Amino acid sequence: MFAALTGLGLSTAAGLNAYIPLMVVGLLANLTDAVRLPQGYEWLSNGWVLAVIGVLLVAEFVLDKVPVVDHVNDIIQTAVRPASGGVVFSATAAAARLDESTWMAEHPAVGWVLGIVVALAVHLVKSGARPVVNATTAGFGAPVVSTVEDASSLGMSLIAIFLPVLVIVAMAVLALVAWLLLRRVRRYREARRARPAGP
Repeated sequence: MFAALTGLGLSTAAGLNAYIPLMVVGLLANLTDAVRLPQGYEWLSNGWVLAVIGVLLVAEFVLDKVPVVDHVNDIIQTAVRPASGGVVFSATAAAARLDESTWMAEHPAVGWVLGIVVALAVHLVKSGARPVVNATTAGFGAPVVSTVEDASSLGMSLIAIFLPVLVIVAMAVLALVAWLLLRRVRRYREARRARPAGP
């Protein structure tokens, strides 16, 4: 159970920022005993891999805070974030020792599919809401919202690894935020459709 919660939390984080959970898992596996990578995923803790992830993370951090550029970045990340979600879901066995669970390790395809689906769902909400945020704030909301997303991704990654039982609470909070954002997006689009056409 805890291993599945860890995977869910990390793939949710990947939907917000593809590289933060990869970096967290890789660094913790490289520097501590908090994360044990299963066979076939040792590459994630390699120094060169972490350096590449670090460069991509910095690029994502900057690009996601620039209006219009963030939309282009979201289009590219439609493939990257779900892939990252699949990797971190199936790669980590950090919480498995708490319940002596081996089921997730023995069924890696399930982890991949769940990770991809969860990360994609979070990404679609994020990328759908961002244009509305940009339009309603004249672009000034982009860096603020992006910073909140990055902080949420980092927080969710750490919770997933160290306090997986709280992943359910964190996901409930994110689901509420997503519901509120989707309502705002819907109202914004309805208001645009209702505007009378210009002469």
